[in-house]
Amino acid sequence: MRALIDLIIKSKHLFLFVLLEIISLGMLFSTNGYPRCVAFTTANGVVGSFYDIISSITSYLDLQEENHRLEVANQRLRQQLHSMKEAAAEEKCDTARRMQSLPPKYSLVHAQVVNNTLHKTYNLMTINKGKADGIRPEMGVVCSDGVVGIVYMTSAHYSIVTPLLNENSKVSCRLRNSEYFGSLIWKQGNASVSYLTNIPRHAHVKKGDIVETNGYSDIFPAGLPVGVVSDLGDSSDGMSYMLRVRMFTQFATLREVAVITNFTTKERRYLEDVASNPDDKTKQKLKKPESIEINMSANESASPAAESQPPTQETNNPPADANAAAAE
Repeated sequence: MRALIDLIIKSKHLFLFVLLEIISLGMLFSTNGYPRCVAFTTANGVVGSFYDIISSITSYLDLQEENHRLEVANQRLRQQLHSMKEAAAEEKCDTARRMQSLPPKYSLVHAQVVNNTLHKTYNLMTINKGKADGIRPEMGVVCSDGVVGIVYMTSAHYSIVTPLLNENSKVSCRLRNSEYFGSLIWKQGNASVSYLTNIPRHAHVKKGDIVETNGYSDIFPAGLPVGVVSDLGDSSDGMSYMLRVRMFTQFATLREVAVITNFTTKERRYLEDVASNPDDKTKQKLKKPESIEINMSANESASPAAESQPPTQETNNPPADANAAAAE
């Protein structure tokens, strides 16, 4: 204690100087605004730098806990990704099983999309399989999500498909678990929305109902998914519903498709043509069903050009400008 007192006595002039400096600086900053602002700014800068240093040190010390939190979050994301992959794989397997469970008269020819349009009035699609692969006009085209369209014309190794995104496309569809059916049409604009027409007003329809093929033609078997009802509207005459359908097929990213081949189509159509022209010669044929098979075989070998006729059952012919675009 004696040494401290001696030090103060020896340095009394220094301590007096420091005290007077503090008093003078206090009086200067308290009476003059500009020095006070400069002092506050400098002090804030110094304090901010000090806080940055403290924050850096604290963050470094907390890295272990932060790493643990990130590891837990990553593990949770990995589990979600694995679940999504499993769900996608199961859905693909379900679709494959559904496609493989087609009736025996149907088979699938897998193909790839090499050209596709989305926003024209009469969109067309090109696939890399043709006559050499057994593809013929009026065959249905599907993908893992649902219906794609109908083959319009073929060459040896390529085919032009009229997709659902074509104003001339009319595919007969029904509401799942219901006998109500209508025509699926598309209007230029949205590549994921089409419309199901001619659904009677007394039909029990609600949003979320599944739209599927009804199997009334040999192009598509019954039960292939097309889309889901997203909105209910009225037809132009107000006598029936016009249902807004969100299609399952993602045409913008479509790459893999399958063509549904039907080995009994010609036989059925030949029989229907015979029945729709009841002249005397036809009546004689109808009396002997075995002659139909013979004449059908002769007709197949004698008229190969008939295979290149454009589709007439569920879709109309694209206009001349669409054909020209397809040729290009």
